[in-house]
Amino acid sequence: MLKGFRDFIMRGNVIDLAVAVVVGAAFTALVNSFTNALIKPIINLALGGGVDAGTITINGQTLDFSAVVNAVITFLITAAVVYFVFVLPMNKFKEKYGKKDEGEETAEEIAILKEIRDALVSGK
Repeated sequence: MLKGFRDFIMRGNVIDLAVAVVVGAAFTALVNSFTNALIKPIINLALGGGVDAGTITINGQTLDFSAVVNAVITFLITAAVVYFVFVLPMNKFKEKYGKKDEGEETAEEIAILKEIRDALVSGK
């Protein structure tokens, strides 16, 4: 039972996933800091500046739409960095060095297999 658990943990995927979670959390903190320190003040200035910029109060309820805009910007920055720094290079790496999917044969392999089949059928 413990051997199976050890094999599961030592597989590269689990360790890679753990590293990705830690790096993702650190990166999220960085992007949140960037948007809260730079982007949100710019949004508030564009919407009138001051403490109440980007908010509307209706019947005692405050709607903070600058926080929504800030969250959208944070998401877009995070998604763009993840795509351009991790996904795109990994796709190019797999395209260049990756193994082809099982069951995917080239025309040359199919021709060789047909020759083998024909040779077996003819008894040579």
